[in-house]
Amino acid sequence: MKIDYQLVDVKEVAKQLLKNLKTKTILFYGNMGVGKTTLIKALVNEIGSKDEISSPTFSIVNEYELEDDKIFHFDLYRIKSIEEAYNFGIEDYLDSNHWILIEWPALIEDMLDSNFDVIHLEIDNKNTRKLTLNN
Repeated sequence: MKIDYQLVDVKEVAKQLLKNLKTKTILFYGNMGVGKTTLIKALVNEIGSKDEISSPTFSIVNEYELEDDKIFHFDLYRIKSIEEAYNFGIEDYLDSNHWILIEWPALIEDMLDSNFDVIHLEIDNKNTRKLTLNN
């Protein structure tokens, strides 16, 4: 699935994504400033959380409540080794059967089973986002 969009359309993009996701584990790839966190905020809202959504850049993981579930939002940009991921219990989160949204997931890819969706984001010189969903 491919979508070109402007940031003002991110809510509609989130709705489309939810209809096309195959799993509750989503890996987000894209350069700094491409809109990963913005898209995740829209997804979290569309999934049904009423919590305030913010970037977990310094906390590494944010937890958002749903009526009958949870969402774990990771930003692994600052993680330098797989040992750091183990130190905060990444494997427990990954085995939780809750929603898992991971920005900068390259370091932990080998820990994942094959049951996840991948979103690649790019931005062109006109500030159009180019999203590709692979599942």
